[in-house]
Amino acid sequence: MNTWRNASLAVTAAALLTLTTACGQEQGGTSPNGQAVGNAAPAQQPAESGYGSAGGGYGSEAGKEAAEPKEAGQLAVQETKKLGKVLTDSEGFTLYRFDKDTANPPKSNCEGECAAIWPVVASGDTTAAAGTDEELLGEVTRPDGTSQLTVDGWPMYRYAKDTAPGQINGQGVGGTWFAAAPDGKKAAKNADSEGVAEPADPAGLSVRKDPELGDIVVDGRGMTVYRFTKDSAWPMKTACTGECLKKWPVVAPMAKNAVDGVTTKGFVTFDRPDGIKQQTIDCWPIYTFAGDKKPGDTNGQGVGGTWYAVSPDSKLVGAAK
Repeated sequence: MNTWRNASLAVTAAALLTLTTACGQEQGGTSPNGQAVGNAAPAQQPAESGYGSAGGGYGSEAGKEAAEPKEAGQLAVQETKKLGKVLTDSEGFTLYRFDKDTANPPKSNCEGECAAIWPVVASGDTTAAAGTDEELLGEVTRPDGTSQLTVDGWPMYRYAKDTAPGQINGQGVGGTWFAAAPDGKKAAKNADSEGVAEPADPAGLSVRKDPELGDIVVDGRGMTVYRFTKDSAWPMKTACTGECLKKWPVVAPMAKNAVDGVTTKGFVTFDRPDGIKQQTIDCWPIYTFAGDKKPGDTNGQGVGGTWYAVSPDSKLVGAAK
């Protein structure tokens, strides 16, 4: 009888061990501390392998022809919850910029099928938005001879999947397309605003080669992603709460197909005790740093000996062994 009972307990224990070590598996479950895990929540904007992604090509969108460039008319500024101030055309449609273009000198690298998904904004009779610098507006002649609107040198586009005014479905597509701020920069919420900072935009994760740190993970805006050594991966716990989150905003959940070159092992949503949902890599919660003001900054690296950039396989970059 004891032999049978011991064997039964062994089977139960083995099954439990399998469940509690399955943080990175696709099926949902509950951790020993009651933390729900499972598939990450889908991104608010659909990710796609559009121009600007490492994969290239447009898939089902291939074969479309670019529409005749349309003027923007009276530009306007729209206040958005996630990105702050965003530049729009006279009809309220968001204007975008492409990382593979250049601003100095202005040059567009989006043609053919790309321009079918990202319609060119013609320069024409464009008027600056109220309260913005009219001197930032310009134009660039495209290879086909048409003239495209530029803001601070950056060519402007719309997004074919924005079907109504106010939409920002193109934000972060391929890790290279971003809504334009009124000054031509990438739209981004002010990290120095009061209260807990907004989570990083859930558009995606990709890899950037830093000259000092090597390959590191960046979010959809190109901002460096960090891990906190005082957190734990299993059970998933966070040691960054309250005031900490003003300096270290969480990376919001996203779909796996919004990730390029980064491991999706343990790619699950962390339902934090404070009610915030946070993306994890290999079950580790990930963050950005309010002290990074522009893409490429790594000012959070090594802060307090506890914050480090993340490698594509989720390891801490530059941390002591």
